[in-house]
Amino acid sequence: MTETKDNTAAEFFLQPVKPKIKHDWYQTESQVVITILLKNAPKDKVKVNYGEKSLSITSAIPDSDSEYSLELDLAHEIEPCMCSHVVSPSKIEVKLRKKEGLRWTTLEGERGEVKVKAIPQAVIDASGPQKPPKIFRKDWDKIEKDINKMEAEEKPEGDAALNALFQKIYGEGSDEVRKAMNKSFVESGGTVLSTNWDQVAKDKVEMKPPDGVEFKKWD
Repeated sequence: MTETKDNTAAEFFLQPVKPKIKHDWYQTESQVVITILLKNAPKDKVKVNYGEKSLSITSAIPDSDSEYSLELDLAHEIEPCMCSHVVSPSKIEVKLRKKEGLRWTTLEGERGEVKVKAIPQAVIDASGPQKPPKIFRKDWDKIEKDINKMEAEEKPEGDAALNALFQKIYGEGSDEVRKAMNKSFVESGGTVLSTNWDQVAKDKVEMKPPDGVEFKKWD
């Protein structure tokens, strides 16, 4: 009897731990997108079944004898023939086409809804059964280029314009120009900025405070 209990306990602790696989979701006006963070899922062993208000996803788990399974009773109806899924090395992404233009407050169970602009039936019919709508994605490279262009076109004024000029001179200048600017600025306590290395290299650059300003050294 004791031996049987010990063997049962040993089998329990030696069983492989089933990995925890997270899933999340977001929505657009016409779609609900579910992301399953299962890495390297074998495409030929990923099965997705769409019902009008249900979703079933199963997949073999790499390097494991276990199988991943997700069964959902959806909060609202979908168009099964217009749904799709994509398997990538990092995840499984399932795109559900909403039957109505509703803002889902929850993925499962009908616990409330927020009415938004409905999708015209003509749009659904024109899309075709196998053509899910495109999801708008921001082109971050274009946005960055536009920002850089705007910054380049901005014309600074006053101190900002002066600083911009110094930065341009420093950035486009030769090594001797940079050395002259660095040496004169540091040795003069920020009161002199010279680009003439031949002149600056000879002696220490003295401080030249603006007219009416007296320089005092703090101990």
